[in-house]
Amino acid sequence: MSFTAEEFRARLTGISGILVTPFNRQDQIDPAPLAAIAERAAAAGVHILTANGNTGEFYGLTTAEAERAVHAAAEAVAGRVPLLAGIGRSIHDALALTKASRAAGASALMVHQPPDPFVAPRGVVEYVKRIAEAGQGLPVVIYLRNDGIGLDAIADLCAIPNVVGVKWATPAPLRLAEAIRRADPSIVWVGGLAETWAPAFYAVGARGFTSGLINVWPAHSVAIHAALEAGDYAKARAMIATMEPFEALRAEEGNGTNVSVVKAALALMGQDCGAVRPPGAWPLTPRQQEDLARNLAAWGLTKAHAA
Repeated sequence: MSFTAEEFRARLTGISGILVTPFNRQDQIDPAPLAAIAERAAAAGVHILTANGNTGEFYGLTTAEAERAVHAAAEAVAGRVPLLAGIGRSIHDALALTKASRAAGASALMVHQPPDPFVAPRGVVEYVKRIAEAGQGLPVVIYLRNDGIGLDAIADLCAIPNVVGVKWATPAPLRLAEAIRRADPSIVWVGGLAETWAPAFYAVGARGFTSGLINVWPAHSVAIHAALEAGDYAKARAMIATMEPFEALRAEEGNGTNVSVVKAALALMGQDCGAVRPPGAWPLTPRQQEDLARNLAAWGLTKAHAA
């Protein structure tokens, strides 16, 4: 199933689930586990699935692996929901990955903010312009992790043709409110710091949120989204509190366990997706592993709890 630009824009106000990238014991991409993860997420009601996001260890992949990852994700998603393809690295790598993502059938492109130490705000705008042009009409979402480029540059990014949304991944809701005020009203602003920050971002005008939890417990993420859409912030906060220990584990070691906790959880659930590549932390420490196992059991996600 293909999705139009307008259909994608509507779904962008929902949950953008970020898929893991599975590896085998030889540290090569192993697409096999993705099908069950994508099917579970889509069945639960996750609105968009993303390949080559940070939960997918984008910066731990070679460009060739990232190209393979987007094709593997497209096969796993199988048209159930729109596939958002992460794009980044050097401009020529980004353009090659844009071409591969189009060939894979991605519904839209998510442009990672360049992590280069010498980033000019106008250079970021030019970077996104070239990717958007190479996308040949595909909707583009800006993934903004550093608002230090300034509100003027952010407004310029939003004015690029085919840019339809911004994933705001910096903990500054008041600055987000000002960015929203300056932009075209058609731009969709998505909470880019997952479930825990979603209520604060909703309060100033964002809609939807990103999620790595959807690999493990998508139904819970969908329930949080439903509560926020209904304006029931108390219910949303209570459900976020339930999952907070999971997110707290992911935030340890300078966020170096972010993907590690997700992959360790999947392994405990019988869906081993392999190790996390350095510089991520792997394996979890015994204490982290014990805390994670206890949480999964309490949530009814492991066989040990069912028994």
